[in-house]
Amino acid sequence: MFVDNVKITVRSGKGGDGAVAFRHEKYVPLGGPAGGDGGRGGDIILKAHEGMNTLMDFRYKRIFKAQPGQNGQIKGMYGHKADPVYIAVPAGTSVYNEDTGKLIGDLVEHNQELVVAKGGDGGRGNIHFANSKNRAPEVAENGEPGQEIHLRLELKLIADVGLVGFPSVGKSTLLSVATSAKPKIAAYHFTTLSPNLGMVKLDNGQDFVIADLPGLIEGASNGVGLGIQFLRHVERTRVILHLVDMDPENGRDPYEDYLAIREELGNYDENILSRPEIIVPTKLDIDGSEARMEKFKDQLLEHSDDHKIDLFPISSIQHTGVKDLMNHTSEVLSKAEPIHFDVQSDETKEYNYEAKADKFTIEKEDEHSYIVKGHDVELLLQRSNLDHQDGIMRFARQLKSMGIEDGLIKAGAQSGDSVTILDFTFEFI
Repeated sequence: MFVDNVKITVRSGKGGDGAVAFRHEKYVPLGGPAGGDGGRGGDIILKAHEGMNTLMDFRYKRIFKAQPGQNGQIKGMYGHKADPVYIAVPAGTSVYNEDTGKLIGDLVEHNQELVVAKGGDGGRGNIHFANSKNRAPEVAENGEPGQEIHLRLELKLIADVGLVGFPSVGKSTLLSVATSAKPKIAAYHFTTLSPNLGMVKLDNGQDFVIADLPGLIEGASNGVGLGIQFLRHVERTRVILHLVDMDPENGRDPYEDYLAIREELGNYDENILSRPEIIVPTKLDIDGSEARMEKFKDQLLEHSDDHKIDLFPISSIQHTGVKDLMNHTSEVLSKAEPIHFDVQSDETKEYNYEAKADKFTIEKEDEHSYIVKGHDVELLLQRSNLDHQDGIMRFARQLKSMGIEDGLIKAGAQSGDSVTILDFTFEFI
């Protein structure tokens, strides 16, 4: 099954907590603090793999978690950092933040990496908090929480040549004849339900990847039919083979079909229309198709600005003209401009997902209860170790420096009232 659009959730690892510990060695009086730092949590990294051509694997696993970092140890020993979690995706995958719709990155080269969720930093142990006034601090930091991000993955096939045209014009048949691909082919006026890829290998040693891009009908760029699902795959093809049905009994007009497909491509991305296009009349083995093709050719020349068109008629059933078409396509491809992507193939690209650091807000829940909300104050609580009195006093000082104490007083809080931050409630004094 071909899958080219999925949603997943990634959760990076929490940083390890810093330790509160002291040296206890014989003959060493007043040994001092010796609590080590926690290790960094595991990252979530997407990695492009050219051996994959579908997002099918994500239909069965949609949540990916990294391990937390190890907590700090006694004797000043640091905790181990957690290993990153690598998620393989096909080359050609675009990664979006599902909540904001923002494009995070494009993975178009083999082994290209994108860090989508950074592991939390480890907390500092009490070895860092000793000073001249407090030589034995019972203060340590908890590890930074990991990030949870909802992602949308879109696969855009990376093919040199794209086959476009109305359903049942012979795209799948041409692909099966020109390559070793085996798409489903049937004698009905319908459309292939998923893109197919094939490799064309020529006698001169040249080869290129060709893709059958299904589903295009009139109105596809506006969401009609299946076309809108597959138009994205045209974006990365350098040469367009536009197939037009010459069967005189199909009840359609070839020139109108040609213009309709061009209009849909232009509505989706006008840059596609500037790429080299080879017009391929098909089904020339049917009686009356030659005359229809000549009329179609005259219409093209009449409306062409320079009275030049690149026309290569074929019959895939009889294999007539297919070899010449593939050789000509190779020549056109060698002269076509490459499509440039914003990639950093020599280094890992990192997506810095930063939650909105809004100012704190204070809500009065009832006469003697208040709730404090805000990214900074919630992060402060999560990183504060409140198991020791020194840690509690440090947390109180930091709340005061952030202006929360003054804010509570302005909101009407009095001594004895309860204040809640996340799941932690304390008495206001």
